[in-house]
Amino acid sequence: MANLRRRPEAVEIGGFVLGVDPGTTSPYINYATPLPGARPGARDVAALIGAFRERGLKPRLEFAPDAAPDVRPALQEAGFTVEAVHEYLVCVPDTLTMPMPPAALPVETPSTDDDYTAIDAALSEAFGGEFPASPEGAARLRRTEESGGAVRFVRAPGGGCAGAAMCSAPAVETSELAGVGTRPDWRGRGIAGAVTATLAETMLARGARSVWLEYSGEGSRRVYERVGFRPGGTRLYMSLEA
Repeated sequence: MANLRRRPEAVEIGGFVLGVDPGTTSPYINYATPLPGARPGARDVAALIGAFRERGLKPRLEFAPDAAPDVRPALQEAGFTVEAVHEYLVCVPDTLTMPMPPAALPVETPSTDDDYTAIDAALSEAFGGEFPASPEGAARLRRTEESGGAVRFVRAPGGGCAGAAMCSAPAVETSELAGVGTRPDWRGRGIAGAVTATLAETMLARGARSVWLEYSGEGSRRVYERVGFRPGGTRLYMSLEA
């Protein structure tokens, strides 16, 4: 169920789970995922659309089509279109490979408001300001850590955050690792690999049978493969325009 548990509200509707964060209307945070094997009918999809609309949100889904093959045609019948199809990688205990992080740059767990604020700012910078830093973003990171997920970061010498990532709480025995970002001045020092491997190790130790993530290019894919992530399949992104 992807990272739905990182949102304050999770509502099951006709074979779907809609995850909502009242602090933002972003469609990249507020979206639905079908339950494995879901076979929704027209009324189920209409109810899901209504749940989005009554909250002022764009109807949008992210899911692995192989786990629910009847969902895509049902959504297309209702007017949903495909935004993108992305490959994802999976790490399991037998493939996890822990790197040797630089001694001066250990991976840490955030514990203070300043830590979460610094991580939010660093990730905003790492992704070119696509997601501006905000108190809501810092609060979302804290909620991830406190609700069974994990946030890990590398502290920059002198203060602040050099790079970080997060992982959702296990759902259906798997966790999503996301938001892997390193500030431009700190790239090329093994931070992304160290943070990714530490998060995977953490969630596998907590009982997840696997950890998965998406990659943005061949460079990042190589980073993830070095710490034990392997091809797992594809994820489908669909939405309904107003």
